[in-house]
Amino acid sequence: QLQLVASGGGLVQPGGSLRLSCAASGIVVSSYLMRWYRQAPGKQREWVANINSYGNAGYTDSVKGRFTISRDNAKNTVSLQMNSLKHEDTAVYYCNVDRGSETYWGKGTLVTVSS
Repeated sequence: QLQLVASGGGLVQPGGSLRLSCAASGIVVSSYLMRWYRQAPGKQREWVANINSYGNAGYTDSVKGRFTISRDNAKNTVSLQMNSLKHEDTAVYYCNVDRGSETYWGKGTLVTVSS
């Protein structure tokens, strides 16, 4: 059974850093396009970053240069290092993968950027 579990969220001041982790079971993350999404209060869920099986990463414009997605094949996890956090990064962050015709979402982790 495929499961994704996101962790690492919390309260951080503007300019601070957090590292999110998505632990996967039922798949080998290095074989899939793994994504991070986020949903801010009152807004639609939006794509944040992804990493493909070749290790190539993509980012939405608002996080380029601040966020880095990576993969730990030994631990079968995907991480999102978030630096220079801003108030507008406050959201619930989710990891996501498509397998066949199905899309899987992990339970989100809340990131709050506030002074």
